[in-house]
Amino acid sequence: MNAIEKINNRLEKGYHICVGLDSDINKIPVHLRSEDDAILKFNKGIIESTCDLAAAFKINFAFYEKEGASGMKLLARTLELIPNDILVIGDAKRGDIGNTSQMYAQSLFEHFGLDASTLSPYMGHDSLSPFIDYAKNIHFILALTSNPGSHDFEKLELTSGKKVYQEVISKVSTWNKSKNLGIVFGATNLDELKDNIQNFEDLFILLPGVGAQGGDLEGIVRTFKEHSNNNYIINVSRALIYADSSEKFAQVSRTVLENYNRTINDV
Repeated sequence: MNAIEKINNRLEKGYHICVGLDSDINKIPVHLRSEDDAILKFNKGIIESTCDLAAAFKINFAFYEKEGASGMKLLARTLELIPNDILVIGDAKRGDIGNTSQMYAQSLFEHFGLDASTLSPYMGHDSLSPFIDYAKNIHFILALTSNPGSHDFEKLELTSGKKVYQEVISKVSTWNKSKNLGIVFGATNLDELKDNIQNFEDLFILLPGVGAQGGDLEGIVRTFKEHSNNNYIINVSRALIYADSSEKFAQVSRTVLENYNRTINDV
């Protein structure tokens, strides 16, 4: 099953929540912190309790890279815990000149065996083409992000009258020859979502910003449903994986995910 088949299978079941494994030793339950392989045990609990109800998992590389070689080994061991039938996104936000991007792409897809990537578009098509050429993988390209700094560049107006993020969406749509591209569109930008969703065409949409960042889950889902667009996944990290700090943390995370799924289906 390739990446596109994996995500379509989950979307068809009505699963739209991506579980973000932003695992931090300072935030996991206290009873785990002193144990060997504490983060791995935490990840195992979250993965096993949510994998049948989630649309995808997202591995934020920063939370593993910070530990150097041991962190990258932890990342690899975490990937081994995730069932093969669910999409796994390598959230590393790559984007560099062609030969460097080629090495990054080989790392994500051939070494780690990930299904999807997150990419920065600001060095242009040639910086992304080594990823795009992995046609059976999905590539989410930053368009409009959920952080306050999105105003610095993404929302600047071009001489054409378009905002920078709108030009990114337009370009990504023209590059989507293999139907394997998506965009990152922050869930905190509900008004912009309503204004631009008609331009998403058949792109996959990854929406961070629901949960701790305060994105309007019901508003987001309603907008996609009103436009008969089912190609979206909503990333939730902190509000889901740190929902409980007791020995029942995994079961509580599952309950939180069930509640998100119920809300999405009820909209």
